[in-house]
Amino acid sequence: MAEGHMPERGGPRPALQRPARTAGTSPLIVVFAVLCVVELIGVATGRHAVEWAAKPLLAPLLAAHLWRLTGTRHAYVLTGLLLAAAGDIALLIPGTPAFGIGLALFLCAQLCWITAFLRAGALDHLRNRRAVCAAYLAVWAAAVAALAPALGPALGPALGSAVAVYALALLTMALTARVLGPGALWGGLIFVASDSLIGLGAAGLDFPGRSTLCMTTYIAALALLVTAFTTHPHPTRATA
Repeated sequence: MAEGHMPERGGPRPALQRPARTAGTSPLIVVFAVLCVVELIGVATGRHAVEWAAKPLLAPLLAAHLWRLTGTRHAYVLTGLLLAAAGDIALLIPGTPAFGIGLALFLCAQLCWITAFLRAGALDHLRNRRAVCAAYLAVWAAAVAALAPALGPALGPALGSAVAVYALALLTMALTARVLGPGALWGGLIFVASDSLIGLGAAGLDFPGRSTLCMTTYIAALALLVTAFTTHPHPTRATA
């Protein structure tokens, strides 16, 4: 693809709020780590059944971990993780239609995460960083220009254009993630790298180990982004 205060006496009680907990190692993270290893073994050995057993559970486990620590204060992040899980399932199914569905689900996930970073103060954080914004936009334009000639014939014009739209949302997510510090920054950048590897595969530009590297970076990106929200438990505007 990271929330509470006790209500004042006589005030309204927030719905579905959980008291903040420490972000130490939990059983959920242990299970997540084990499933990560299982998933990477499945990808590296080409065992599709193993991937089906592990991959769909990765993002939901991180969502459960985030909810356990912060309740529903990061509802957009939780929603994005569940959309990512649905996208993971779609991308396990061969064929262009399933790829298109997976792309749409991940686009919605990116929009959820962008919203979460904006709520954390990303616009204020980026207001005086126009050169950084321009650099991200230049990367998007260069990537689209490089892959478009191959993506069009491979996926068709409509889906090729959808990939360009998704890439813009992905770069925007990575850009706004900077607001929560180095961990989120790296999470966003690694997510870009992971999905770039998917783009190379879709364009027919494969190489040995691409799928394993793609999955490794995807896992790392999700973990870093979720960790950033567990250490910034309130969806309020962040200081620059």
